[in-house]
Amino acid sequence: MSTFYPFARPLYVMAKAAGPLCNLRCQYCYYLEKQHLVNSKKSPSSGGGMERGLLEAYVRDYIQLQQTPEILFTWHGGEPMLRPLSFYKQAVSYQRYYGRGKRISNSIQTNGTLLTPEWCQFLHDEGWLVGLSIDGTREMHDAYRMDAKGEGTWQRVMDSIRMLQDYGVEWNAMATVNHANVSQPLEFYRFFRDELHCQFLQLSPVVERIRRHSDGRHLAQLFDEDCPLAPFSVKPAEWGKFLCDIFDEWVRHDVGEMFVNVFDAALAGWMGAPPGICVYAEECGHAVVMEHNGDVYSCDHFVFPQYKLGNILTDGLPQMVYGEKQTAFSQLKKESLPRQCRECEWLKACHGECPRLRFMHTADGEPGLNYLCAGYRIFFQHVAPYMDFMRNELLAGRPASNVMQGL
Repeated sequence: MSTFYPFARPLYVMAKAAGPLCNLRCQYCYYLEKQHLVNSKKSPSSGGGMERGLLEAYVRDYIQLQQTPEILFTWHGGEPMLRPLSFYKQAVSYQRYYGRGKRISNSIQTNGTLLTPEWCQFLHDEGWLVGLSIDGTREMHDAYRMDAKGEGTWQRVMDSIRMLQDYGVEWNAMATVNHANVSQPLEFYRFFRDELHCQFLQLSPVVERIRRHSDGRHLAQLFDEDCPLAPFSVKPAEWGKFLCDIFDEWVRHDVGEMFVNVFDAALAGWMGAPPGICVYAEECGHAVVMEHNGDVYSCDHFVFPQYKLGNILTDGLPQMVYGEKQTAFSQLKKESLPRQCRECEWLKACHGECPRLRFMHTADGEPGLNYLCAGYRIFFQHVAPYMDFMRNELLAGRPASNVMQGL
């Protein structure tokens, strides 16, 4: 029998309360088609989402296994607000019962189109953090983020943001960088800063490939071959220039006032600290995904049969999260780096980025190079002097925002 050492690293689960179900049809979405890969049979009571018995078992087991001062529950999708508000009120009730006074927090990632005043009152009263998906201006957002009727959703999302602000709900923005907005970095950034007054901005580059043979999905996974790049994807040089242009604006005006995940992670890499984002970490696999039926997978981007770890009702969270299969998945990110990456001066800040994008070959013909590598090299080379300065300021006990002086 294998011996497990739970708590060797924090246990983190992204719960898919509604599974891959969503009310939008974003063209670049990699998760909607997971309905063909996971058990999405609808029951009369659940409407296809997580049932109450599973919810209670998850909350109970997740709390019992945590050894951190604060226990964080993350609700994701698909669109998690397709589950009724009563479902999340029940989740909070279970958290209080099984938490027995422990500090518990919740975050929910949403497309923002289903928010109501009742939802906002609940989110405010319970102190939930809302991650809201919006891709920039109306033109940028509506290019790909459409509803089932093919209509743009920007105005509905903007109305939801105002509602969150009116109710005092803490929120941050998650924006994909894609073909529709990558060529307008300053207009994109200033929209979030000046119009939305967004303090926390998460950037996620869209890179997908199209499968030539369909079996219920059209987007490729890592080991699919002969798959052309999807037209909504960003190219490496575009990604690098996009980051550089936004960084130049941020480093002159907004350090310490606005937080951009890619910049924060880069500075952490310069400091030798954990980046806070799995894609830039030395190893991955610290966060697993639990589908609405209790099935647990290695990662949000690897919800495929070969990466299934088991089911929470039969296999147990510690055995899945700390077991040999997930440990091997975690370590493979570091162990599979090609020589070009291992010898790269920017390894400290990149670590090969996300394994799902390592479908390129190095100049020596070695597989495993990240598709966005050239873009990251442009970015890291550009920001190196500023990162060096901020690192030295922080080590001296001074704020990183001193970098803005004299710029």
